[in-house]
Amino acid sequence: MKITIVYDNQPHPGLKSGWGFSALIEHGENLLFDTGPSGSDLVFNMRRLNIDVAAIDKIIISHEHWDHVGGLETLTQMNKNARVFKPDSCSELMQLAAGVYSTGPLGTSPREQSVIVKLPKGSVVITGCAHPGLDNILERAGALGKVYGVVGGFHGFSRLEKLNGIELIAPCHCTKQTEQIRQRYPRQFRTVRTGSTIEL
Repeated sequence: MKITIVYDNQPHPGLKSGWGFSALIEHGENLLFDTGPSGSDLVFNMRRLNIDVAAIDKIIISHEHWDHVGGLETLTQMNKNARVFKPDSCSELMQLAAGVYSTGPLGTSPREQSVIVKLPKGSVVITGCAHPGLDNILERAGALGKVYGVVGGFHGFSRLEKLNGIELIAPCHCTKQTEQIRQRYPRQFRTVRTGSTIEL
């Protein structure tokens, strides 16, 4: 399984960034999780990262905020075969691909889903903004077994003890407690930004 951060607030050199999030999950199929705020910037980054827009099998939207859906129209015009999964079109622990699941929509406003990828060492959870609370997302993911890692936006999550036992912690985008997480979990912490990859 490989995760590539296609769009984030912070970039590697030569890539575009801004307030928003998108990640490519390669696990049998090519799943794009969120589309950032801008289709043109997202496509620019995808080309720089040698990601073929036409090869995207499925697009999963965490929630309907502009910084996560801004590139959706551009991508669906360029790739008319990609299936789109929005939060309210998914149910709890719905399978999106082999070994890949949606948490189903959590919270109230906005309704938000996260992605769970099951691996032999445990599940990896990919979040958009974690508006419903990262602890609630991890609890839902825990129904599929041990959570090995969590990647994405953690928003204002501060119950850091809930990360105990997780081996990979990679906060980005809207996370407010990044430095506190880094200090508390230095071994598990992974710095990620636009262009970063995680392979497991």
